[in-house]
Amino acid sequence: MDAQRQEMLLERLNQSSRNTLMKTLEIRYTAVGDDHLEATMPVGPVVHQPMGLLHGGATAALAESVGSAASALRIDISKQSVVGTSLSVHHLRGMREGVVTARAEVVHLGRSTHLWQIRVRDETDRLVADARLTMMVLG
Repeated sequence: MDAQRQEMLLERLNQSSRNTLMKTLEIRYTAVGDDHLEATMPVGPVVHQPMGLLHGGATAALAESVGSAASALRIDISKQSVVGTSLSVHHLRGMREGVVTARAEVVHLGRSTHLWQIRVRDETDRLVADARLTMMVLG
């Protein structure tokens, strides 16, 4: 995928996040390729649980957001849509501050389902969470 197409797709994805949970959590799509999509999310009090650590629900929202958007890029949105049917997240490391990056990589692209592996890493490339997302293709 050429750089101009990548920039166009990232701009479109980030524009579509207005007035959504992605905007609230400051999720920003940052990299796209033929078999992956990446997004970042800042970690601070807005996404903390009461003990001051990154909330697992915020991590899950990041994982589902990047996997869902990745699936949407692989369908004809004029005729089809995608919806999440299953998300499994293994939380491996706590964080108090910084930025996490989620990278969704395709495992399976079928006619009716897509499966994504989403790895969430901190700024030093340590694995914070590992997720699997199943998407159903409708239409």
